[in-house]
Order: sequence, then C-alpha cells, then structure tokens
Amino acid sequence: MPSAAVCATCGQRVATQDGFELYAPDAARAGNGYDPALYPELAALEDQNFWFQARNRLIVHVIRRFCHGFNSLLEIGCGTGQVLRAIGAAFPAVHLSGSELFVEGLAFARQRVPTAHLMQMDATRIPFTSEFDVIGAFDVVEHIRDDEVVLSEIHRALKPNGKIILSVPQHPWLWSHQDELAHHVRRYRRRELERKLERCGFKVAYSTSFVALLLPAMVASRVGRRRTHAGDALQDLRIASSVNALFARLMHIELALLRAGMRFPLGGSRLVVGLREG
Repeated sequence: MPSAAVCATCGQRVATQDGFELYAPDAARAGNGYDPALYPELAALEDQNFWFQARNRLIVHVIRRFCHGFNSLLEIGCGTGQVLRAIGAAFPAVHLSGSELFVEGLAFARQRVPTAHLMQMDATRIPFTSEFDVIGAFDVVEHIRDDEVVLSEIHRALKPNGKIILSVPQHPWLWSHQDELAHHVRRYRRRELERKLERCGFKVAYSTSFVALLLPAMVASRVGRRRTHAGDALQDLRIASSVNALFARLMHIELALLRAGMRFPLGGSRLVVGLREG
C-alpha cells in the first residue's frame, strides 16, 4: 500500500469517505472534466464494447513489453476499474492502486478490483514521491487543462527508471461535438504529446496510433454529428451488437499488427510509453 498518510500539498491528515482516502475533496465537488452521473451506464457498457476490450489488450501488451519486473502500478483516473481489473488479471502479483477524482467511480472500481488500493485524488496534486514502478493514465489527460502539471506530478511519483503509459484521443482535425460532450480540452498531435513528455523529464520509449483500421468509420460518424450536433457523452458506446462484433474483429487484426512491430501513423487514439529520466 502506498505510504502517503497526509496530504502533500497541505500537510493535513487525509479524510475518508466510504472507506476511500480523500486527497482533493474540493476538486471532486467542483465537477470538472467528467460527469459522475455517467458511471452506472458506463460500467454496464464498457464490458462488452469493442473499444474498451481492445484498449485493455493493448495496455497489457505494452506493460509486458516495457515494464519487466515491476511490482507496483497506479492508474490515474481509474473510473469504474475496468482497466485495473484487466491489469490485475494479467499481473496478479503486482500491487495495484487506482485514483479517481470522483468517489462515485471508486465504488464501481472497488467491486471490480477489491484488492486494489483506491483513493480520491486530483491528478494535478499527486501526494506521492518515488512510490510507483508504473503509472498509467488512460484517456485522462485530455480532460485536464494543465496537462504538463499532471505529467510533472507523475514524474515525481514514479520511482527512478519508472514508466508512464498514456493513451489519449488524437488528431485535432477529428474534434467534434462528441469531444465537447466528453469534456475534452484537446485532442493531441503526436509530437505535441511527445514533446510535453520530454519537457517533463521523460524519454519516449514507444509511441503509436491505434484505432487505425476504424479511422474511416470514425471520421464518417463525427462528420455526421458536426452537422446535427446530436448525441450524448456515451453515444459512441451504444452500437448494435453486429457492428460491435465487426469492429472487435478489426481491432484484433490491428493488435496483431502492433504486436508484430507495426506502428500506425494515423488513428483515433495514441498510446505512448515514457521512461522517467533523472
């Protein structure tokens, strides 16, 4: 279990709610970056949705490839615990921690990963120093205006030679009403993200697009929504089972190509692995 007993920013002992440590309760009440009312439906959708399953397999793949011998992992913005559960199943001996701005999400995560250490936390104020071997943030930093503050905080919370793993939405030209509904601040360019990591003390070890084979379908869907401004934050997840099965097969092919060493220049998302330097 991580060693933080007091808040690093104020020096006070940490309060708890429903058994979760609260490192930034005021930030949670501010309600920035995500709508916690979405958690129940999100939890019901993500176990079957092709995108979540494909992203989990890719995350586990890059952890196996780049994080040999690691013992501890923190997921920032763990939401309902869907990624943490997949990592725990693949690496059962690893000590897992998860943080989320909203306590509502942690209740779902506790059901999915009961052995993980779960806490409420603001990613711009991480109360740990040299604590974790690996820190992941999967589709999180695009919600945070001060993303370089988060990257610097992650650098401090990692042990020497620790790894950061990020996934983010990619290509500003894909921006649509759906990004606004999801409370995104930005979609990233490849070099933008990599340069930010480098400025915050990381050496980029791996970088690739993914959701590449489905990019034409994604473009078509978003162009349609630009015209109508219809939809809601979870609309992309509500798809017919036949379409979901087709997209899942295409993502299986894409993951096989990534495992074989291919890196895609274009894709709806980007995954990056960085090594803490210094």
